[in-house]
Amino acid sequence: MADNHDKSLIPEFETYIRATEPNIRERADMWRTAIGLQQVDGLEVSDYLKQTAKRNIEGEITIDETEQLIKTYYQSKAQRQPDDDGKEEADRVSTNIARILGEPSFTFSAAGLANTHRQIFAGVFSHAGKFRQFDITKKEWVLRGDTVLYSHWEDLSATIAYDLEQEKRFDYTQLNRQQMVEHISNFVAGIWQIHPFEEGNTRTTAVFTIKYLRSIGFIHINNDLFERHSWYFRNALVRANYRNVQTNINPDMSFLTDFFRNLLYGEQHPLHNRFMHVDWTADKVEKTSDTEQAPNKHRTSTEQVQHSYNENIILVVRTIGHQQLSQKELMEKVGLRHRPTFIENYLSPSIGAGYIRLLYPESPRHPRQKYLLTVKGAGLYNELTA
Repeated sequence: MADNHDKSLIPEFETYIRATEPNIRERADMWRTAIGLQQVDGLEVSDYLKQTAKRNIEGEITIDETEQLIKTYYQSKAQRQPDDDGKEEADRVSTNIARILGEPSFTFSAAGLANTHRQIFAGVFSHAGKFRQFDITKKEWVLRGDTVLYSHWEDLSATIAYDLEQEKRFDYTQLNRQQMVEHISNFVAGIWQIHPFEEGNTRTTAVFTIKYLRSIGFIHINNDLFERHSWYFRNALVRANYRNVQTNINPDMSFLTDFFRNLLYGEQHPLHNRFMHVDWTADKVEKTSDTEQAPNKHRTSTEQVQHSYNENIILVVRTIGHQQLSQKELMEKVGLRHRPTFIENYLSPSIGAGYIRLLYPESPRHPRQKYLLTVKGAGLYNELTA
């Protein structure tokens, strides 16, 4: 995922943000947030969703009608494309999030958190709204493939209830701005670290956080941060919850507090994913573009890649070779059926490290989105197969 610093992912919505009608601005803000949050799972909405969302923003159709149109669109497709599963999830979830953000009601409790997940992923996950029944680990790009330690599944309900009760009793009145940001950052990082659901924890945490912040008086928060920097938000949560004493790495809350200072007070702290990578140090800072995420961009040897990232990247590079493959084709070739696992542990790290990129269809000769090696990836592939 790219940094996308200060660049809108939905430029066609920009005119609505500047509209004089407040209802139009509010609906556009909700949709930009909802669509942007799909980045955290490597998902992209369809052009049809964007056009349908514009009709809702303009007041032509209701959110219920928007939902029905999206549902009908996928049900009526005579021939599905390889990326339709991902786009359908992104479209449905974006619509659900836009609906939630437009509702004034909010329940600050464990049941409310579960209900937020259920509302977001209704019609998408069979386990929507249900706490996981097993322990999980996730390989993270910013941690060189290591994982955050998440809560034990049998302790989920008690842990969430305790954290929310402590927050409910907390007194903000004596805090200055910095103390307030630090407390909110710690609270949100703690809720995310519990990771109560099988999938969709970051999107749920983001929506729950927005609703909570509104409920305690932060009415005009800068929600476009979730459009432009949702991947940064997730990586910041990872770094806020990761400790490795053998490598002298402690939890680092600074990335998350920068995000919340920008979100709550409109400050302009730079938000770059590459700075969060555990290998990143000040002496490695290069003059790179804002769209570059991965640190150490000139690493190409097999040994360095294996050490800095993980074997999944090498598998993806070997699999693509000098060809173009869709996400579905890639999954079949590497023998994986669970798309979120493939995206999180294989595809996103490979993109973030600069080895593959998405080729967008620009003509009838490219009717489907395909992934292909970058110049850097081709170089690594040649080394691997030499």
